[in-house]
Amino acid sequence: MLTNATQEIIYVIDFDSTFTKVEGLDELAAIALKGHKDRDKIVGEIKAITDRGMAGEIGFAESLKARVALLPANRTHVADLIEFLMGKISDSFARNEAFLRENAPSVYIVSSGFKDFIVPVAKSMGVLEENIYANTFVYDADGNITGYDESNLLSQDRGKVKLLQSLDFEGDIYAIGDGYTDYELRESGLANKFFAFTENVSRKKVTDVADEVVASFDEFLYINDLNRAQSYPKSKIKVLLLENVHPNGVKSFKSEGFQVELLKGALDEDELIEKIKGVSILGLRSKTNLTKRVLEHPNANRLMAVGAFCIGTNQINLDECERRGIAVFNAPYSNTRSVVEMAIGEMIMLTRDIVTKSNKMHEGIWDKSAKNSYEIRGKKLGLVGYGSIGTQISVIAEALGMEVYFYDIVDKLALGNAKKCRTLQELLNISDFISLHVDGRKSNSNIIGEPEFAQMKDNVIFVNLSRGHVVEIPALVNALKSGKVWGAAVDVFPYEPKTNDEEFINELRGLPRVILTPHVGGSTEEAQANIGEFVPSKLLQFMNNGSTYGSVNFPELQLPPLEDAHRLLHIHQNVPGILAKINNVFAKYNVNIKGQYLKTTNEIGYVITDIAKQYADEIVAELKDIDNTIKFRMLY
Repeated sequence: MLTNATQEIIYVIDFDSTFTKVEGLDELAAIALKGHKDRDKIVGEIKAITDRGMAGEIGFAESLKARVALLPANRTHVADLIEFLMGKISDSFARNEAFLRENAPSVYIVSSGFKDFIVPVAKSMGVLEENIYANTFVYDADGNITGYDESNLLSQDRGKVKLLQSLDFEGDIYAIGDGYTDYELRESGLANKFFAFTENVSRKKVTDVADEVVASFDEFLYINDLNRAQSYPKSKIKVLLLENVHPNGVKSFKSEGFQVELLKGALDEDELIEKIKGVSILGLRSKTNLTKRVLEHPNANRLMAVGAFCIGTNQINLDECERRGIAVFNAPYSNTRSVVEMAIGEMIMLTRDIVTKSNKMHEGIWDKSAKNSYEIRGKKLGLVGYGSIGTQISVIAEALGMEVYFYDIVDKLALGNAKKCRTLQELLNISDFISLHVDGRKSNSNIIGEPEFAQMKDNVIFVNLSRGHVVEIPALVNALKSGKVWGAAVDVFPYEPKTNDEEFINELRGLPRVILTPHVGGSTEEAQANIGEFVPSKLLQFMNNGSTYGSVNFPELQLPPLEDAHRLLHIHQNVPGILAKINNVFAKYNVNIKGQYLKTTNEIGYVITDIAKQYADEIVAELKDIDNTIKFRMLY
């Protein structure tokens, strides 16, 4: 178990851009100059001086004097700043308020900022007022800031060094900050270690000279084996997002403190093997294939969870992920409406022959006639696949006056007046419109080919917004050329370009009455925003809580919040006796179990145990060493 810090270590923490997310003087200027015609210019000048001083490009005393001279503020503005800063405490410090309170005698704020706004904010987090060292403003009778106490050591060059020399601390000193003045404590020999804090700002001149670069206070506590809110700092967990997933997805992970890398395009096997090194969470869409070869490569040994930012998961080797204890989540419903609207819209466009008329108009040809233009009302729509998309299309199409038929290999309840066909052939024989909405399983490969097109009515309208491999493209081309298929709308293809820079090559190009779209059935702003929120929420629940509800390959468990306990998550091969072995370890060390949950698939078992916080360190090692263990995690 972790232990509380002792008095032997003194923690010297910077305030601006470390304890809080912003620079206090910069924000005070922005508040004081609100409504001023030169506000942006003056605030910009102050920020530029701040940056130069923090990077060590100019002396601190010069930097401070120049900034305060530009500052037309008074006490009321300071009060407003305090209220503002209360909401700008750095996330990782806010998470670890308990550490600050438990170790208050050893925690010092040493800042070149001003006590006037630092003391209320730091005290709210448990820092003792007598342990806060900073400059102080000088005010006139009207409360206007006229300067600062220039006798204060912290207003001088190397002020932090001079202050610590005067305090003459006993024991080791760990300095944490984002500026060069914080490093000077290490350079002078007063601090045993300097930790460059980069959660809010990173300065190369500072990180280059640091003993350690920490992206969060969690990471600092983890490195030094101190009590902390997170068992493992999220700033050390890498997230790789591919194929330009929606910004909501990126924001979700970054707001939780994860390392996030976003790539616009898809990756092939070799590229993915290279990029997946050290990655714990992988997000992809339909064009990147997560194969067995990628998963079994040593570079993928840290992978814990995969998010498919789409409906389908056939691009992911789900069985191999399961065997390796990697949970996979998708977005089964988030873009359903978008696909439905596109399918209905394309049916109308094709039956009215809108594409042909539009192309003629662009050529200057005015062809006003009703030839080859029909209503969809009264026509028979055949849906191959009656899942979430097929059922919604069924309801909307019926509301538009269509007669709906469907075929699905799974027995499904018909909605409205839709009629179920016993065979695919029956549906093909009677439909005026055929729309495919099947999943990407291998057994669905080429389910529509030459024989199936031959069974369709003449002049049928054909729509495929499901998967590219379910239709034989040469067979569709022949059906279009022969007139068997009057028109087609195709959004998915057996091979699709990996990026927008790659040319799309397909035999359907150039054919009349064929609507080709680049796999955008679910690509509306609304759908992508929904997916960008839904998939990360599932991944974060798994990472933060252990919940696997909604996983497509894992035992599904919806877990309660973790409260006043440590949560141990054990993933193992599904063989008899594992739970008994786990509980024998707990019994051996007399551990109090607060809750336990188990669920299995044919391949794996997932045991979650909430235990009291006090336990022997040996427990974790013994749980990891149980035979048939795949993965083990601890959360608190």
